[in-house]
Amino acid sequence: MTQFRDKILMITGGTGSFGNAVLNRFLNTDIKEIRIFSRDELKQDNMRHEYQAKYPEVSDKIKFYIGDVRDINSVRNAMNGVDYIFHAAALKQVPSCEFFPIEAVKTNVLGTENVLTAAIECGVKRVVCLSTDKAAYPVNAMGTSKAMMEKVIVAKSRTVDSQKTSIMCTRYGNVMCSRGSVIPLFINQIKENKPLTLTDPNMTRFIMSLDEAVDLVLFAFEHGTSGDILVQKASATTVEVLAEAIKKLFKYEVENKIIGIRHGEKTYETLLTNEECSKAIDMGDFYRVPADRRDLNYDNYLSKGTNRNGLTEFNSNNTELLNIDQTVEKLLTLKEIREEVLKWENKLK
Repeated sequence: MTQFRDKILMITGGTGSFGNAVLNRFLNTDIKEIRIFSRDELKQDNMRHEYQAKYPEVSDKIKFYIGDVRDINSVRNAMNGVDYIFHAAALKQVPSCEFFPIEAVKTNVLGTENVLTAAIECGVKRVVCLSTDKAAYPVNAMGTSKAMMEKVIVAKSRTVDSQKTSIMCTRYGNVMCSRGSVIPLFINQIKENKPLTLTDPNMTRFIMSLDEAVDLVLFAFEHGTSGDILVQKASATTVEVLAEAIKKLFKYEVENKIIGIRHGEKTYETLLTNEECSKAIDMGDFYRVPADRRDLNYDNYLSKGTNRNGLTEFNSNNTELLNIDQTVEKLLTLKEIREEVLKWENKLK
């Protein structure tokens, strides 16, 4: 973390789950300042009071900026003196983006363009943008907007001096217990003595913790080259196994209810496409997809082609699929889950 000593870090969409995870990781380090940039004043106020109570000695490192990534002027106003940016602001609910796709474009695509343009103008040294597995082979509006976001990031990296501003992107799967995710929904259904609602029992999803999401962003920050897309190798589980693991934790025996696939959902997700495998680099726990640096000056037959390597598509069907006990173990790594289980056990006594 020495790279952050006496530096100013800005987090767009900073009142969300990722922003909170970064604060918990960074506040007690020697970072100079963390700027929370978002459009929700209530969330900012709640966050301000929470961290003043939780970290009274260092909470003054947090500075709050009201603004919207859709408005480049509000982004510029918050960037004066910023060294690094974690760009997490996004519309990420699949069904809502299906109904309001232009809103997804405004935030995920144009908002990212604004953040990167302002970062370059303000001399920000390094920007890490957060993408999603839904951007690979997208079939829904959210994934399509995130795929375009990735294209904007790579295109920007080609035109900017990377010695002044480096831009890279992380792509990861479902973050357990993040806002709007299915795990809090399942827990609430248990509390209300309702059946757990499953879309498709055989649907597979990558799962990772917020700490792992932060680890991926820090890996990209430390090891990425401008234009890179960094992917973490994650395990996955079926929706049914996830539901059964949660029921096992809470000793809950009500039958599940199958409700069918929602708007825009896929049966499995992809983190590394077959096409990206032609240039992807295996880095152990991560894949690195470098930007294609060829320009538009090639002939009709692509005289400068690329050779494939031995990698194959990485998706939630061909990764390690966790069983119920392994999923229980994964869930118990989360403090939020442990606390909820303890409350439930005390209630049952």
